[in-house]
Amino acid sequence: MKPTAIKTFLFSLILALFYPSNMQAQNKTSPTEIIYVYDALCGWCYGFSPVMHKVYKKYNNGINFLVVSGGLVTGERIGPVDEVAPYIKTAYKTVEERTGVTFGEEFLRQLEKGEMVFTSLLAAVAMAVFKMYQPEKAIEYAEALQNAIYFEGMPPEPYEGYAQVASTFGLDADAFLRKMNMDMLQQQAYADFTIAYDMGVTGFPAVFVRSGKDTYQVAAGYTDYDTLVARIEEVLADIKTEAAPDSWYDEH
Repeated sequence: MKPTAIKTFLFSLILALFYPSNMQAQNKTSPTEIIYVYDALCGWCYGFSPVMHKVYKKYNNGINFLVVSGGLVTGERIGPVDEVAPYIKTAYKTVEERTGVTFGEEFLRQLEKGEMVFTSLLAAVAMAVFKMYQPEKAIEYAEALQNAIYFEGMPPEPYEGYAQVASTFGLDADAFLRKMNMDMLQQQAYADFTIAYDMGVTGFPAVFVRSGKDTYQVAAGYTDYDTLVARIEEVLADIKTEAAPDSWYDEH
């Protein structure tokens, strides 16, 4: 899959409103951003976490990273895993084989019981709160959340688990919980779902490179590290070429 440019005015406007570069507090000089659209309840995103971790480490010194929560399990899809996602009981093995990650024993025990309630909303609210405090570490928080759910067996609800994970980043768990209960932050979670929809994301994980008004998709679904980096480098090279002064002006 070659990187695909997306030039949707509405998407660019929404993304700029909710994720202006100066809110990311990362002090990067590059106007280019890498956008990771994930969902905490997405098993393939869990498998993709090590890849995204390496990409983040590679580019974080010069490029802003944004995390958008996708809204995989919302509305009528919310419910006990046995009712809304029984396929996970076998599908997780495919994720393990393809990506090399391991689903933890406690998660598998909860999965077998089938009572764990699957919902993406609480994790999205938690991510919205976390980005208020440490937006530059949103990639790391996303990885930590998925490890908590899929390895340690943390239930996707109630809120407390997300605050505990946030506390490992030095944040106050009680203050984090209070923020999660604020209507403004809950609306931010829904705003993320809208952004993902307007980006045309139909599956997770998804990765985009944004520069100015142009956004390029470099991953749709699980993508290995080497392939993803090659696509990112291709986009960065194109961006650099487009930004270079016209050779005629160089000569005159």
